Amino acid sequence: MMQFTVLTLFPEMFAPLQESILKRAQEAGLVKILFVNFRDYATSKHKNVDDVPYGGGAGMLLKPEPIFAAIRDLPPPCGRRRVILMSPQGDVFRQEKVREWSEQEELVFICGHYEGFDERIRELADEEVSIGDYVLTGGELAAMVMIDAVVRFIPGVLGEDTSAEEDSHSSSLLEYPQYTRPSDFEGRQVPKILLSGHHAMIKRWRRKESLRRTFLRRPDLVKAVTFRVDDYPLLEELSLEHEAIAEWQDLWKHLCPQPKRRRRSSHNTEGKQCSESHLQEVGVLELDE
Repeated sequence: MMQFTVLTLFPEMFAPLQESILKRAQEAGLVKILFVNFRDYATSKHKNVDDVPYGGGAGMLLKPEPIFAAIRDLPPPCGRRRVILMSPQGDVFRQEKVREWSEQEELVFICGHYEGFDERIRELADEEVSIGDYVLTGGELAAMVMIDAVVRFIPGVLGEDTSAEEDSHSSSLLEYPQYTRPSDFEGRQVPKILLSGHHAMIKRWRRKESLRRTFLRRPDLVKAVTFRVDDYPLLEELSLEHEAIAEWQDLWKHLCPQPKRRRRSSHNTEGKQCSESHLQEVGVLELDE
């Protein structure tokens, strides 16, 4: 079981985590999500968790005492624990991070609010992470996004073991187009290859469409893609279909198959030499006689 512990002033905001796949994951005992309201650790009469910043400025900052106390009061970890601070200054959350975190036993999220937090709170975190280059009113929404992404990588959560691995960004490629019934909807037809039942050709088509979408929609991801040898013919086809893709040819030129060289068999060569030598010997004998 993987555990998520969330330090927040608004635990009721996490109601969506009790629906759909996350709900089933918790009911199956694969995931446990706990919430700690760090206002409970405030020591002032009015349970204040924020105060004005030293030096002046707009807004209020979260005080260090309640959050430090809440972290220190957590039960000892049963395995690998990672403390994550929600921060617009942190590293941008990506699929590589999802895979890395899914191998932990517990993730602890600290959700800030108001104008920000006391700088000393950063000492509690193993890392600071952001879901994008913009600012939210609090870290709760970002934490929900991260929890949802990580839960999908836990074995047994999704119906198919390969579902998460085939998602967009799992291999730096965007996912290929997908279709379901009806095969013809208002004249919009499903590609015939998907109806053929030819699994090898379907697999080839999907790989090609993943490559196409990544080049055309998210060229910033292309340099992180690890191309395979069997991608070469697909990429050559795409470069003929799209000028924008042809501009990237240097990335896959090294995959071009080299022409095969015909080699002479050493056995035949030796045999020919032996035969010629034998004839020479016979000729010498005949002359001697």
